Amino acid sequence: MAGMVSAADSARVWPASESERRAIRFEILVVLVVTFGLSGASAALSLVQSALAPGGIGGQSVALNPSRATQSTIDLLFQLLSVLRLVGWGALGLYLLWRSGIGPRALGLARIRLRRDVIPGLALAAVIGLPGLGLYLIAHALGISVTIVPSSLNDHWWRLPVLILSAVANAVAEEILVVAYLITRLRALNWSDNRSLLASAVLRASYHLYQGLGGGLGNLVMGLVFGKFWQRSTARLWPLILAHATIDSVAYIGYTVLHGHVSWLP
Repeated sequence: MAGMVSAADSARVWPASESERRAIRFEILVVLVVTFGLSGASAALSLVQSALAPGGIGGQSVALNPSRATQSTIDLLFQLLSVLRLVGWGALGLYLLWRSGIGPRALGLARIRLRRDVIPGLALAAVIGLPGLGLYLIAHALGISVTIVPSSLNDHWWRLPVLILSAVANAVAEEILVVAYLITRLRALNWSDNRSLLASAVLRASYHLYQGLGGGLGNLVMGLVFGKFWQRSTARLWPLILAHATIDSVAYIGYTVLHGHVSWLP
């Protein structure tokens, strides 16, 4: 196997032949069909379904973490399987890049550092999370967003830990595949940074369309900000994972605690 490239060199790893380019295109297609590409198509259909339903988009609701069984242990196992599936998606992206000589360190998954990872991650969470909440409330009021129910899990002892695990799994899968994997592979096809960034952001927006146009727009902006940060930060991926996990954890737990107690939360 070829030696692992450094983070500084990973941005410009070009395939040596047209046959390798074809292989990369096919690999991207397969990965997207298995993971977020198919989710994007399904979300687009959900948006059309919501628009055609009585009451339109604004009259619909969607649960992000629903209960899957009435029996507590069975429900817990279903939730953990969902977490494992998302982690597996992220691991698939890491494995494919590793097989081509691009290790996790080159993607920005070296040891977590306070100044380079944790602080920027919390800052990104604030920059994206607070305006994102405002955009959702405005979009919901305008009737272009469904009512999002971040958690409808029953009050089991494991509810909060599972919600945090779900937030982390979402962050791992999305930031590894949609940012690090996809942008790196598109670079190898000689796509420009801006073109790769836009493709990554559009993909992120597509599989959030089930939330309505507001959800798609908000995640498009998030994708542009996160992708540009990764491109300019010497490939530091931890801040994106930490930011995403923080945003989702706050949304899931905050909804669980606040729903029914504040008037501004749909």
